[in-house]
Amino acid sequence: MKFKSFAAAIALGVFALGGAAHAGDKGTIGIAMPTKSSARWIADGDNMVKVLQAKGYKTDLQYADNDIPNQLAQIENMITKGEKVLVIAAIDGTTLSNALQKAADAGIKVISYDRLIRGSANVDFYATFDNFQVGVLQATSIVHGLGLDAGKTGPFNIELFGGSADDNNAFFFYNGAMSVLQPYLDSGKLVVQSKQMGMDKVSTLRWDAAVAQARMDNLLSAFYTKQKVDAVLSPYDGLSIGIISALKGVGYGSKDLPMPVISGQDAEVPSIKSIIAHEQYSTIFKDTRDLAKVAAGMVDAVVSGGKPEINDTKTYNNGVKVVPSYLLKPVAVDASNWKAALVDTGYYKAEQFQ
Repeated sequence: MKFKSFAAAIALGVFALGGAAHAGDKGTIGIAMPTKSSARWIADGDNMVKVLQAKGYKTDLQYADNDIPNQLAQIENMITKGEKVLVIAAIDGTTLSNALQKAADAGIKVISYDRLIRGSANVDFYATFDNFQVGVLQATSIVHGLGLDAGKTGPFNIELFGGSADDNNAFFFYNGAMSVLQPYLDSGKLVVQSKQMGMDKVSTLRWDAAVAQARMDNLLSAFYTKQKVDAVLSPYDGLSIGIISALKGVGYGSKDLPMPVISGQDAEVPSIKSIIAHEQYSTIFKDTRDLAKVAAGMVDAVVSGGKPEINDTKTYNNGVKVVPSYLLKPVAVDASNWKAALVDTGYYKAEQFQ
């Protein structure tokens, strides 16, 4: 390759961040991921590349640093290059309609990966976990941690955190959790002292730990100077770590002031260490290896003209259409089963927690 064409290739982003393509003869698959700031998205990208390359595809893996215009530019570049299929984990699932129309016009199929792309008829399939069940499991762990399922009546103080309001999944997580918590709130066994409820009040933009920590700081100073927090619904491990930092700042985690029961999601290493240390109570494990296999299977079916495996045709309406989906089962993880769920399955190595 001559220098000029090589430089042009670099400018076009042919060599994707973290995803240099290996030899394959089935064409190139574009993989658009939101950010490297979360370990789970790094794992998702790596697993997608591994599975697709094993099937004979080249891969173009791009991370957008949680910047919407950046991701849009990356996706438009993939369309320009004529990549066979786009697998997209959107930063904001409402901003891609024009780009996806271009993809459809070019005959490029689109698979929405873990986060539903909204507002477009040009989303062909959706690979994700049962996101409502994620919320159910998070809330169930809180109920168990407080002993409500064993007959304790409280009242216990709980504060609620939601994910980013531009992520469709955040609403499923929250609604799933509230399906479990609402009866306890109605009976007075759980009390939200701040009265901040609903995604319009509890969402956390871009899933930002610093935003969650700042909000927890404010809640503690405004509502908990004379009483204690017993539980915190947190939808994601990164937020949980920020929430724990705020709690530690005012003395929680001591013998006299134990840490609240705090949920999480994604089974990230820092949070598993926190669970082992009896700070965070639980998390939800979503095996990205399995999600990558499902998404890659969809890609293979689309390219070969077959029908992808689907197990849900009702749940995920993106505002324009119900997107045919495959939902995987999430797993609740706490101090009792983290090793069996995460180490014994080969997802992590034991030394990562030493």
